[in-house]
Parts: sequence; C-alpha cells; structure tokens
Amino acid sequence: DSGSMEALNDIFVRMQKRFREYSAIPDSLSGREVAERMLAENGINDVQVISTPGQLTDHYNPKAKTVNLSDVVYNERNVAAAAVSTHECGHGIQHAKAYGALKIRSGLVPIVSLSNKWMKWVLMGGMILASFSGNIIVLAIGVAMFSVSTLFSLITLPVEFDASRRALRWLDTAGIMQGVGHDKAKNALFWQQ
Repeated sequence: DSGSMEALNDIFVRMQKRFREYSAIPDSLSGREVAERMLAENGINDVQVISTPGQLTDHYNPKAKTVNLSDVVYNERNVAAAAVSTHECGHGIQHAKAYGALKIRSGLVPIVSLSNKWMKWVLMGGMILASFSGNIIVLAIGVAMFSVSTLFSLITLPVEFDASRRALRWLDTAGIMQGVGHDKAKNALFWQQ
C-alpha cells in the first residue's frame, strides 16, 4: 500500500543522507581494507572482497563466497565505508559459523524468487476462479506464495541485526576507529534508531 511505500522511501532517504554525512568523516582504511582485515581476524580466508558497480549494491554472496562492495565503499576511506563493509563481513562470519537464520534465509531465496515472479498472477487467477466457481485452491496457492515472501522478510530482520552486531563487536575490539568515527560507525550500523 502507499503508506508502506512512503515508509520505505523515508528509510531510504535517511540511509542516503546518513551515508553522505558519514562519508565526510575520514578513516585510515578503505572499505576493502577494513573488510579484508575483519575477515582475516575472524579466521575467514576463503572469502574474497570484490568491487561491484552501482550504489547500495553492497552484499555478501554465500555461493561465491564474496563480500561485494559498491565502488564508493570499496575504495573510499571514511566511516560510512567502514560501517558498510563490516556489516557485509558480518554476513560472511554468519555463513562461516552456520548461523541458523542465514541458512534458512538462503534456502528460501529460490522459492521467494519464484513466488515473487508469479504470486500476483496466481492471486488474481485464484480470485477470478473462486468468484466464478467457488474453487479456492489456486487462491490458497497464491496466499501460500505470499506467506513465503512474508516469512523471508521476517527472517531477514534477525539476519541483518546480527550482521550489524557482529560488525560492531569487531569495531569495538579492532581499534581501527576511535572517538567520533567509532560512534558514527555504530550509528550507521543501526541507522533506524
């Protein structure tokens, strides 16, 4: 609905504003250097840190075992780059430690992709079929597809919070950022607060 879209747009605008603000606070290491150090200090040697084009394209790929950082995060030396790169490394650590919620989420990805592709058509077809014949089987399948997408969203929340928690814990102990930079990195990792 339009209220949800407005809320998501507000979050996106706040994220961009905070990223710009924290990009102005320098750090001694680039996002790539921070990510490589965090992975190494957590004993993860089989994950590669790579640059990916675009903005807000940062993610961890469990199949390829790569931390994919957008160009600006990969190359820049600032608090925003450090926060984003450590968060993505948090997912790499989750993967290495077989974090349960990440395993469930990763297992749901193909199902969610298929559901999202066909859900609206199955729901519409189910409503039409139910209205003419009373048969609700197709509609029930559409509802089940919607439920899978909802479950995926619910599982994503603890995965994201845990990745930020791991990033914060590492930043607290690594000593790569002190004072204002460290506080801003914490704030960036929990931008919704």
